[in-house]
Amino acid sequence: MTPILVRPATEDDLPALTDIYNHYVVNTPITFDLRPLTVDERRPWFGDHSHGGRHRLLVATGDNVGNVGNVGRGQAIGYASSSRFRPKAAYDTTVESSVYCRADVVRRGIGTALYRALFEQLKYEDINRIVAGVTLPNPASIALHERCGFRQVGALSSVGRKFDRYWDVAWFERPLLIR
Repeated sequence: MTPILVRPATEDDLPALTDIYNHYVVNTPITFDLRPLTVDERRPWFGDHSHGGRHRLLVATGDNVGNVGNVGRGQAIGYASSSRFRPKAAYDTTVESSVYCRADVVRRGIGTALYRALFEQLKYEDINRIVAGVTLPNPASIALHERCGFRQVGALSSVGRKFDRYWDVAWFERPLLIR
């Protein structure tokens, strides 16, 4: 398989990242936003991430994936982020990770490549734990997180209401450095 190109996100990626995210908002319970967001509404989220420090945003591009229709050169087809876990200072060494890929490119190793690149970039930061929430059921996301060194540490039942039902969320964690 041709290597997947992963790079830091730029502001030019924001429309594609918003489109990727909005697919999951509208069609799945995996994010608890209830309506699609505009690019301007996503701008503060984008601004919370940088090319350095604990809170990063990386994109995979369609250049080397093959058989991906309607993708311009360098256009984002997936992204991974590390974000603030909680606002209290004692949590600063814990980040929450997430990964989203265009629906037409899932199960091609893009999420795994994004997470590996993200964790590699974070290895010199003052981070102790990476956590991730997964709306259940979601066997593909569970497999991705386990493949990337996460282990499930608990689940919260019926914590999100979307599509006229309640959803459980499993919580996963991993140390930044896996020995």
